Order: sequence, then structure tokens, then C-alpha cells
Amino acid sequence: MTLDPASSQLLARLAEQPDRKPIHQCTPEDARAQSAALRELYRPRPDMVRVEDHRIGDGDARFDVRLLIPNTSPAGVLVYYHGGGWVLGDLSCYDTLGRILAHRTGCAVVLADYRLAPEHRYPSAAEDAWTALCWTDGHLTDIAGRRVPLMVAGDSAGGNLAAVTALQARDAGGPGIALQLLVYPVTDCDPDTASYRDPANQLLLGRDTMAWFWDHYAPDEADRKRPDAAPLRVDGLSGLPPTEVLTAEHDVLRDEGEAYAARLEQAGVPTRLRRFEGQMHGFFTLPGVLPGSAAGIDHAAEAVNQRLAELTR
Repeated sequence: MTLDPASSQLLARLAEQPDRKPIHQCTPEDARAQSAALRELYRPRPDMVRVEDHRIGDGDARFDVRLLIPNTSPAGVLVYYHGGGWVLGDLSCYDTLGRILAHRTGCAVVLADYRLAPEHRYPSAAEDAWTALCWTDGHLTDIAGRRVPLMVAGDSAGGNLAAVTALQARDAGGPGIALQLLVYPVTDCDPDTASYRDPANQLLLGRDTMAWFWDHYAPDEADRKRPDAAPLRVDGLSGLPPTEVLTAEHDVLRDEGEAYAARLEQAGVPTRLRRFEGQMHGFFTLPGVLPGSAAGIDHAAEAVNQRLAELTR
């Protein structure tokens, strides 16, 4: 299926911006400024009952988390790790998406503003993702008023962090995770898959841009193959929580995301995979900009709500 018209129109609008360059031709600072400019396109944000920012971690490894609490009795708590190749993204870029997910699921959402590369290279983001999960687990009663199901989610590099954190929680014997929601996740470091090489997939994220992200996050290629960087390379995936994987048809990361879903299923993990036809990498995080984002959020919210319903039967 060809790229959907709304995505094509968005790419054309971005191409008309005189100072815009492909990410892999930017400095990290310039790429962050370009990425942040997209939030001007977002629709109005749903109101929350409470919004709180907290600084967590120790010493130099400190970062912010934002609590988005939609009601007085959240049904669960979702720790969300943002995308951006471990180099881009922050709380302001993901506040709207977090509020929408909180509103649609009735869950509190914890946005983790983990430290970014190249200032903080691998494994800083993975370490912060774990810190955010443990902090949230220790504050569930403060956040939701009681112990409620704890879930992890993320898109792209954030999907990588959600998957890595779920593996770490399994190996550590907790915290218990009720669901992992992985949106076009980075699960490997192989730039030679069919989806990586397909010319039709070189859009907002392309092969050169992923190489740029990996070079900033984990310049040592041996690090890229470690379990807390490439979860697809982990020997065993059994014992992980129920998993929802969303991929995009026109995405260099499509094959590795779908391969991870297949391996989870083979390991006996309850897993659902949905490929969004006609969509490109990044569609999920553009609410009010791309119709595909609404469909992706609908699907993600349904997955969370279905899991919560299962836990209350």
C-alpha cells in the first residue's frame, strides 16, 4: 500500500521549510529544535486532574518525570518512554500524547524525561528507564491512591526502553508489569533488513538517520548488541508480560519490531501485532496531524483497557 495522503502532504509541507534538513545532516541541537517545532501542529491537550513534575535519580544521573493524572481514581499507571533515537524528545514534546493516553485509558501516565545522547551515551537511557519504573512502582499509592496495575510503553527508541525495562524487571523478579506496549520499537541494530533497505521507507526516519542515532547513542558497535540495547538478541523471552506491538508499513524499523513480536509469541508470551498499512514511522506521535495517529491511539487505548478488564475478572 502506498503512503497515505495525509502523511505525503505532511512530508511535502516539511520539505518546503527553508531551513529544514534531514536529521542525519544536523547537529543534535539543530535536530532537537526541528523536532520540537512539530508540537506546534498538535491539537489542544486534554485537561488533567493533577500534573506533577518530579526530579528523580541520584547524583549526576538525575532527570525529570511528569505525572499526568486524569481522574481521582486511576485504573492503572503507564510509564511512557518517548522516542527520538535516544537523542531527541522531551516532556514538552510528549505532553499532549501523554494526556491523550491518560484521558483515553483512565490511567495515570508517567512521562520519563531520560538523559539524552550524545551528552549521555549508552547505557544512560536504559538506566534511567529502569530508575523511572522503580520510582513509579514505589509511588503507586501516591499516584493512584492504591496499588494498581503497572504498565510500560514507548515509541521507537522509547519502545526499545520499554522492552529493555520489561526484560530487566523479569530478570530482577519485579516490579511486576501488567502490559508492555511497544510502538514501532527499536529491537535490534541490523541496518540490512528488507525494511531498512526499502527506498519507500526513507521518510521521516531513514537508514541514514538510524545510523546517526546509533552513532550518538552507542558508538561502540559491541554495545549495540547487548541485551539492554538490542532486546531481539536476548536468548530467552519467556516470562515477559502480555505485549502489544504496533508497526508502520513504511518504516525502516518494521521488520525488527515484527520479528520481536514473533519471538515473543514463540516464547509463549501473549502477544498481539498490528501493522498500520500506509503509515510511516512517527505516525503515532502526531495527534491531530495525521489520521493514522488517531487510529494508532485508539488501538493502544483499547489494548490497555482490555488488559485492565482482564485483570479485574
